[in-house]
Amino acid sequence: MPHEIIMPALGMAQDSGVIVQWLKAPGDAVAEGEALFEVETDKATMEVEAQAAGFLTDLRAKAGDDVPVGQVIAVISDKPETEGTPALAPAPQATPTSALPEGAKVIMPALGMAQDTGLIVSWAKAPGDAVEADETLLEVETDKSTMEVPAGASGFVAALLAEAGQEVPVGEVIAVISAGKPAQPTQSRAAGKSGAAAESPPPPETPEPEPRAAPPKTAPKPAVPDTARIFASPRARRLAAEAGLDLSRLVAAGYPQPYHAADIETLRNLPAEAAPEAPPEAASMAAPQHITARADAAPGRALLDWLKQEAGRDLPASALWCRFAAAALRHARQPEGDLVIELATIGTTPIRLHNPDRAGLASDPETTDAAPDLILRDLSASAITGLSLGAAAAPTLNLLAEGEGLRITLDFTAGQLDAGTALALVAGLADRLNDPLTQLL
Repeated sequence: MPHEIIMPALGMAQDSGVIVQWLKAPGDAVAEGEALFEVETDKATMEVEAQAAGFLTDLRAKAGDDVPVGQVIAVISDKPETEGTPALAPAPQATPTSALPEGAKVIMPALGMAQDTGLIVSWAKAPGDAVEADETLLEVETDKSTMEVPAGASGFVAALLAEAGQEVPVGEVIAVISAGKPAQPTQSRAAGKSGAAAESPPPPETPEPEPRAAPPKTAPKPAVPDTARIFASPRARRLAAEAGLDLSRLVAAGYPQPYHAADIETLRNLPAEAAPEAPPEAASMAAPQHITARADAAPGRALLDWLKQEAGRDLPASALWCRFAAAALRHARQPEGDLVIELATIGTTPIRLHNPDRAGLASDPETTDAAPDLILRDLSASAITGLSLGAAAAPTLNLLAEGEGLRITLDFTAGQLDAGTALALVAGLADRLNDPLTQLL
């Protein structure tokens, strides 16, 4: 599929670039990421990389040409044949400049070679605000990321020519930075790709807004669709994520978007949402329950020694206990389908095993990413003699050393296992530990 190459904007004040030289000739093979041509701006000369693999064709600008930002200058095609070098296509329609204030013009930058438009997520400055050249002026979203874009010039915001949420062609003027404070800063609505701009009455100058106070608890909250998009700066999103805060609560509370870092403090001060009270049945289903039993470790270890000496199979004790636990659960629940057992030992990453009781002793069971039916923690080789961690996402068996034997504990909830199944599981595991022939037969 042909891939158009456009003149990139390598700086916010750049509206064109001079092609110093092409590093590939028409028909040459090009790899993605390979230097394709050199561009000179008023600040530097830079190599521009190809954003796709193929063959360079259809050169529309030659070395020495001054090309407007956003204009197509060549094509990367699937085949090396070239269609020649036709005259430059007309530059994209730009925003009329006759009615614009005097000052440095800020254009929609090309943040990637394949980008021909950018979506304005938010403006960090309002008309009339002072701004430094390296200070963030707006946030632009492309198909790959959201980036903060600096002003590129110091002064005052004399005009904003597009709104948050609007998609603007690369190279189109979207703001003007004047050297002096403007008497009537302009807030305009750009008309998308047509480039027409319709001025709106200048907003009155307002003092710097103070942090917004949280609304009273009785304030009505408008309904917010689950699919509603939230406009927020990358920094605001990062701060909210680090604090475990949900930006949608600002939307629900009626605060206007887009959100910036200063709004995170407002979000912190919102009254906590009351968790819905669980019905008594649900509380009882989630209450942790506990069963303890004892078993002999010697028979199982004797089986492991026999496997090592006679069959050359060095099977870890935890692997044997995992097979016993799966068989005990299968017998207790009488399941028709498969079982997944998560095996955890100290110092290792837990693994999930698919039907370990059906793998036999001569082969290893398959691993899986499926949710576990049972968690087995083998702590028999550790110094831990007791624990109380409560219920987990699945019923949890713990094996701990107790003298020369093993102590079995089961933590579960009524929503995971009924009492009869839980008792049968613990008793079945103890039987298999005391007499491994129960498992083998």
